[in-house]
Amino acid sequence: MPIAIYMLGLAVFAQGTSEFMLSGLVPGIARDLHVSVPAAGALTSAFAAGMIVGAPLTAVLSLRWPRRRALLVFLTVFMVVHVVGAVTTSFGVLLAARVAGALANAGFLAVGLATATAMAGPGAKGRAASVLLGGITLACVAGVPAGAVLGQVWGWRSAFWAVAVVSVPAVVAVAASVPSMPPETAMPPETAAHQGTTTAWETAPHPGTTTASEVAVPGARRELRALRRPRLLVTLLLGALVNGATFCTFTYLAPVVTEVGGYGPRWVPVLLALFGLGSFAGVTIGGRTADRRPMRLLVPGGLALTAGWIAFGMAAANPAAVLVLVFVQGTLSFAVGSTLITRALYEAVDAPSLGGSFATAALNVGATAGPLLGGAAIGAGLGYRSPLWVSALLVALAWPALAAARTGTTGVRTSPRRRATR
Repeated sequence: MPIAIYMLGLAVFAQGTSEFMLSGLVPGIARDLHVSVPAAGALTSAFAAGMIVGAPLTAVLSLRWPRRRALLVFLTVFMVVHVVGAVTTSFGVLLAARVAGALANAGFLAVGLATATAMAGPGAKGRAASVLLGGITLACVAGVPAGAVLGQVWGWRSAFWAVAVVSVPAVVAVAASVPSMPPETAMPPETAAHQGTTTAWETAPHPGTTTASEVAVPGARRELRALRRPRLLVTLLLGALVNGATFCTFTYLAPVVTEVGGYGPRWVPVLLALFGLGSFAGVTIGGRTADRRPMRLLVPGGLALTAGWIAFGMAAANPAAVLVLVFVQGTLSFAVGSTLITRALYEAVDAPSLGGSFATAALNVGATAGPLLGGAAIGAGLGYRSPLWVSALLVALAWPALAAARTGTTGVRTSPRRRATR
């Protein structure tokens, strides 16, 4: 795996830390900028909304830029807005900085996924994507707790400074290690294989096969047409549902483990880090299996994920069960989720730039909808256990779509050779 892909992962680590670190900084921001806690909490929603809108928008705007230039522009903007956020005394400026940071983050992740999978070579999209997504999971393990500690010791502004500082070596590393690939040559030399002995969902694209569309100069109109494929839309929907379930519980994990599980507040960082370790393990597993026979992970992993959320809901009052299930569900959630994102990149082979952006947007649709649904369940008086049941429901809703994709009603075809052997 080229070293440049790991440098992209370092930048994603800084960006993931920024996305999630406000969970421990909201009270200090509200107090310092003289706003209510709910108003300060809107900074998180603003970031998520910026990611959803920004992923396809920034990808279109940068479609004809060389990949390295686009990555450096997005990463530099991300670094600058965190400096602005660290020094401002205006809540409005901080809110605008969060939106701008989200737009830059979305653009970087979309272009970064396209760049990493192109550099990784044929049949290695899953491994490349797992490195970038691993940066997000490491942010959950180390970056977010570190930001919370900085906020407690030196104030919330120190966390913004820390993200800006971590971004500096990432800028230098990207400039030094990422090759200057023009968009027309950055397109991966492969195509989604719809022939062979397995279904397209189960087989990585075969190297050495190209089509006319793969050597054409990329354009927004052509890539948008490629994104209409039913298989791709189903995959994005599955990714949004699984990610929604993940962040529905992750957002409210602290009250779940303290109010229901019987843990004291001091255990919250430990359990959050345990969830993060599970998510890192899941991304690693997904990266090793997503390129070949992904259904071997998606079907049993999806079943285990559904059963796990149900078991978590039933056993949430048992501290020992909570300790185990926090890690297990983190692992399963990110193993299944990262595999789905990899399959989306394979399905969007004719849209290498916008495919990554739509995958990013799908993740953030789930990350936005899941916490809202979990909060609505709590607000309706269903208790702090209710986000676990919402997570189970969201994953359960993914099964009809996956069944449709497997049976071919969404355009997934089984090869004649495979049908002949049945």
